[in-house]
Amino acid sequence: SSGINAEWPLRPGNISKSAISGHSMGGHGALISALKNPGKYKCVSTFAPICNPMECPWGIKAFTGYLGENKSSWKQYDATALAKDYDGPKLEVLIDQGEDDPYLADKQLLCDNFAASCANVKHINLNLRKQQGYDHGYYFITSFIEDHFTFIAKHIC
Repeated sequence: SSGINAEWPLRPGNISKSAISGHSMGGHGALISALKNPGKYKCVSTFAPICNPMECPWGIKAFTGYLGENKSSWKQYDATALAKDYDGPKLEVLIDQGEDDPYLADKQLLCDNFAASCANVKHINLNLRKQQGYDHGYYFITSFIEDHFTFIAKHIC
């Protein structure tokens, strides 16, 4: 065993009492990790995640460079595509998105695409909160991090 579980092992039977969180690209990683590992995480919380890289300029460039031209191979790394097919246990998702985020305006994050995918999936409970007057930075995260800690604690404690 390595990483966090090696330092702070979970008690037997509590592996499903885990959560994952991230910001921006890390939010993308948190979403796809939760969606690709049904039952491993009770919830996922993110700030301004990249939700649909198959459809945004940054994602298209990165996926083409790393995965090649075959777009069907990209789906396994796209939260919006993964959400459409999610059939695992109930997954609670909290996304906070600043409405003044320049990456939102540049169509890099595409949270609404993710929300549309989740709308017809009974096992994903999405709370997408759009925060007026906030951008992509430190103040945005510090303004809402306590909400995220409370959300995670509610689902894993």
